[in-house]
Amino acid sequence: MALTASTMLPIGTIAPDFHLPEVVSGKVISLANFADKKALLVMFICRHCPFVKHIQQQLALLGTDYENSDLGIIAISANDAENYPDDAPESLKAMAIELGLKFPVCYDESQETAKAYTAACTPDFFVFDREQKLVYRGQLDDSRPSNGKPVTGADLRAAIEAVLAGKSVSDEQKPSIGCNIKWKAGNAPSYFGRG
Repeated sequence: MALTASTMLPIGTIAPDFHLPEVVSGKVISLANFADKKALLVMFICRHCPFVKHIQQQLALLGTDYENSDLGIIAISANDAENYPDDAPESLKAMAIELGLKFPVCYDESQETAKAYTAACTPDFFVFDREQKLVYRGQLDDSRPSNGKPVTGADLRAAIEAVLAGKSVSDEQKPSIGCNIKWKAGNAPSYFGRG
C-alpha cells in the first residue's frame, strides 16, 4: 500500500466528461446524467483499500442523506482488476449492494476517467457546481484508519452544503489521503506521485 495524497486539481476546472458502465445495472453513466443538479460529487473509491473501508458507512450515509437533493453523486473505481480482483466490477457490485449505496458505482476499465480527473488515491473527492466547475477537492474529514478520530464527513459535507446554498466553498482544503490508484502496467499518468 503506497500512501498517496490528492493531486489537488486546480479550482475552476470544468468536470471532464465520462461514459462508464454502472456495476449494478450495467447502464452507461455520463456527465449529462447530472446536468440538472446544483452540485456534483465525483469520488474515486475501490473495495479493497483500508482507507475506503474505514469510511464506507459514511459514503453510504452521504448517498442516503442527499438522495432527494440537488446533489448528484457518482463513485468510480479505476483500479487494475486483473491484479486487484476485489476491485473488479462484480466485486464492486457486491459492495454497492451490501452497503445499500444510493448512487451509481462505475468501473473505469481504461483508467482514462481517473487520469482526466487527476485522481491519485482512494478515496479521492471532487465537488463541482451547477456549471460543473470544480469548487472542492480534498478529504472527507480528518479521520484515518489509525488516528482514532471519528468519521464525520465534515470537510466534504461543508463543501456540498455551501454549493447547494449558493455560497462560496472555503479555500482551506486538505488533500485526501489513501492508497494509490492501482494503475495497469505502463499506464501510470505523469502526475502520479507528484502530491
